Amino acid sequence: MLIGSSANAADIAGLCNTGQTADCSTTATPGGVDQNWTLTSAASNTAYDSASVNGNWLANNSTSLWLTPSANGNQSYDPSSNGFYSYGLNFDLTGFDPSTASFAGRFAADNLVNSIMLNGVALAATGGTYDRWTDFSAASGFVSGLNTLTFNVENTAQRSGNPTGLRVEFTQSSVAAVPEPAVWALMIVGFGFIGGTLRRRQPQRLTFAA
Repeated sequence: MLIGSSANAADIAGLCNTGQTADCSTTATPGGVDQNWTLTSAASNTAYDSASVNGNWLANNSTSLWLTPSANGNQSYDPSSNGFYSYGLNFDLTGFDPSTASFAGRFAADNLVNSIMLNGVALAATGGTYDRWTDFSAASGFVSGLNTLTFNVENTAQRSGNPTGLRVEFTQSSVAAVPEPAVWALMIVGFGFIGGTLRRRQPQRLTFAA
């Protein structure tokens, strides 16, 4: 009972879908700057919640929005060479046991995701496209304190009509809190009590007279 009460799992705070408000509670108004995700690229250092997106992309909804390098999701990029865009999300596991953390989700991208990095280590999922979801997940690679999840998107060169963007939704996450010192003390006392009880319950040996 002591172990179970100290290892209750919780959702990982800060795993916000693209286009959500700062507290991950609801989808933001399209067209603004995303409050959780950042973008590193030659085109922009800001990730926008796109108010208008290419008609071939999965439509924005109340769960997530497309992120693009500008508020106009139809803007064309990379006319002569492939473009590279890194979208990053930070979340904090202070007070939690990183070895118990996991998450799962799905993404869509234009054109594709070259890699997904958790604290600099690549996850298995890559590829994807803009008109359907691709699954991804992680069950290791987490660290105490600040963690960083990065999606590296490649946009194939095209002279015109060449938007780019990323959309991410988390479908599950879990992590257990690190037990407080008082809980650890109770656990140690509990284990000692169990051990003493088991020793007292050991059967006595019977000796027969010759």
